[in-house]
Amino acid sequence: MSELLAAITVETAPDPRHAVIWLHGLGADGSDFEPIVPEFRLPPGLGIRFIFPHAPMMAVTCNYGYVMRAWYDIRNIDGIEREVDEAGILASRSAVRRLIAQQNAQGIASANIVLAGFSQGGAMAYTCGLTHPERLAGIVALSAYVPAPAVLAAEFDKANADTPIFAAHGIDDPVVPIELGMAAVEQVAGLRSRPEWHNYRMPHSVCAQEIADLGAWFAARFQ
Repeated sequence: MSELLAAITVETAPDPRHAVIWLHGLGADGSDFEPIVPEFRLPPGLGIRFIFPHAPMMAVTCNYGYVMRAWYDIRNIDGIEREVDEAGILASRSAVRRLIAQQNAQGIASANIVLAGFSQGGAMAYTCGLTHPERLAGIVALSAYVPAPAVLAAEFDKANADTPIFAAHGIDDPVVPIELGMAAVEQVAGLRSRPEWHNYRMPHSVCAQEIADLGAWFAARFQ
C-alpha cells in the first residue's frame, strides 16, 4: 500500500487554506460522509478542502473473513475488547501520512490539517494524529476507540500534546459501546491534555446536534 489512496475531494471555497482528512468506518467508503459537508454550515468564504479517502479492500476476520474496505483487520471482538492487526494499523497510518504530505505539497501546512474519522476511521484518527511528528490543527474521533494502546503509548509524539481533540459518542451505541469511547478519552488524557468529550442520545451514527457542534468546532479551529 505505497500508492496514494483514492479519495473524494470537496472544497468549500476557492483556494482553500485548510484541510480535513476524514476516514470512514469499517465496510463503508469515502462517499459515506461526503454529503455531510454542507450540514456543517461553515462561515461563507472559509476555504476548507475535505478529503474522503477510500480504505483498501481486505478480509476482515470478525466479519467472517468477508472482503471489504477497512483500515485494519479486527481479528476478534469479545465484549468491549478488540483484537486488532497492529501491522495493518501502521500500514494505514503510512497511507494517511502520504495524504498529509500531498496536502503539504499543495500549500496546506500540517498545522492547518484536521484528521477526522468515524468508528474504525476515528480509531485511525486517534492513532495517526497523536503519533504524527508535526502539530496538526485538530483530531476528530466519532464513535471511536483507541485500537492499539501499546502503539499509541510507544509512539505518541509531543508535537500534538495540546492539539484540540473533538471526541463524541452515542449513548446507545451497540457496535462500539460508549465505554470504549470513554476509555479512549482516559487513555489519551494519560498522555496529553484531555480531549473535548461529547455524548449524544443516538446509536452508532451521527446526529444533527453532533454535526452542528462539530461545524462550530471546525470554524473555531480554522479561524
